[in-house]
Amino acid sequence: MPSATSLTIVSKCTVFPDQKSTLQDLKLSVSDLPMLSCHYIQKGGLFTRPPTLSMDSLISHLKQSLSQTLSHFPPLAGRFNTDSDGHIYITCNDAGVDFIHATATNISIQDILYPLHVPDCIKGFFTFESTVSYQGHYKPILAVQVTELADGVFIGCSMNHSVTDGTSFWNFFNTFAEVSRGIDKISRKADFSRNSILVSEAVLKVPQGGPQVTFNENEPLSERIFSFSREAILKLKSKVNNKKWSQNPGDTDADVVELMGKESNDDALFQIRNSGKMTAILESWFKNAVLKPQETVSNLQTGEISSFQSLCALLWRAVTRARNLNPSKTTTFRMAVNCRHRLNPKLDPLYFGNAIQSIPTYAPAGDVLSRDLRWCAEQLNKNVVAHNDGMVRRFVQDWESNPRCFPLGNLDGASMTMGSSPRFPMYDNDFGWGRPLAVRSGKANKFDGKISAFPGREGNGTVDLEVVLAPETMAGIESDHEFMQFVSS
Repeated sequence: MPSATSLTIVSKCTVFPDQKSTLQDLKLSVSDLPMLSCHYIQKGGLFTRPPTLSMDSLISHLKQSLSQTLSHFPPLAGRFNTDSDGHIYITCNDAGVDFIHATATNISIQDILYPLHVPDCIKGFFTFESTVSYQGHYKPILAVQVTELADGVFIGCSMNHSVTDGTSFWNFFNTFAEVSRGIDKISRKADFSRNSILVSEAVLKVPQGGPQVTFNENEPLSERIFSFSREAILKLKSKVNNKKWSQNPGDTDADVVELMGKESNDDALFQIRNSGKMTAILESWFKNAVLKPQETVSNLQTGEISSFQSLCALLWRAVTRARNLNPSKTTTFRMAVNCRHRLNPKLDPLYFGNAIQSIPTYAPAGDVLSRDLRWCAEQLNKNVVAHNDGMVRRFVQDWESNPRCFPLGNLDGASMTMGSSPRFPMYDNDFGWGRPLAVRSGKANKFDGKISAFPGREGNGTVDLEVVLAPETMAGIESDHEFMQFVSS
């Protein structure tokens, strides 16, 4: 199997916005600052080769498109600055971003998609490996790497995690693709306001040399994408909610809202519109796509366990079983939730920055395994539903009383962290010659127990889970019947 060392850097340059920024400095918020010890976000898409462009023409075109896109996202072309009081700002000074052209022509699309486990060569498709977000003081906040493969192209973005969360990352990526394919007016204009409770006078004290990641970057890990069909997810949800499952259930409006509302792919929306089940209210809800997958209209109104909570519970049990923990050992399942709509007043759905909080759910390993799947899902559900405006504010106050970086990792050997979202429009990125064949992430922020949720490429409520585990734990869940019976690949 080809490795990351098979890759050659052809060129590297700085790309600047095509218009000068007029945006004032943006203060890092209580949701941004904890991410200073995290790696840059690394995510990107695998594409076929453009049929009508040479690679040189493509590289030139993408540089120009990136320059135009940066004018819509001035913070990404800026740098961090710490003032005399210790507050950290993004100075939108048009310092530019890195653009790398690389080749790995011994790697084919099949080499990426075919292996059961994610191949190591993916790591080479991203720059800023092991770069901690605090380094945005003197390194670019964004780097784009375009890697030429034997029969495809990989477009990978490395973006400072103290500047963006997943919502903001994919808004940039979607806009980059829109500009590339020649859209006259971008569809989703970012909101750069800084007037919410998230902006604080609290100061994060940074150690000499800057913060470091809180997990072992060199531990052996196994990574696999587990795919779940729409049918399997509905079946799982029915089981968790003690409902009768039929092979061809008639879709209720709630099913459509929950499954389809997790993503905003054009083809999915087209199917719903033409089924006659889309109202004006729902259309607006889908368009904004700001609810996390575990927070659907149906489950918040009726108390029903959502499909995503069901999926998380399934994985929580399988991983706990594979780890062979002492029954009294406390396990933790963390879920990142979007706070934009939870605050009162709400933030703009396209608020640019981090607006996420990590909700931990605790349970002894013995309870996770001896009680049923529904019990595990209920524990997750209770914490998610309880995370309202008051809870968001309590989290903010707790941080202000003790400013600190986020302790990412699995420090006690019994933790899991769920990030990303199948609601993010990852497959809406058509740069002018088609949607991605796959979405993949780099090495950044990966440790035993890190899970990322992606939409399935086919849409229609499918979900991919990118699961990172110790090799022996991965082998355990791969032979776990309760878990694997729902996996389609």
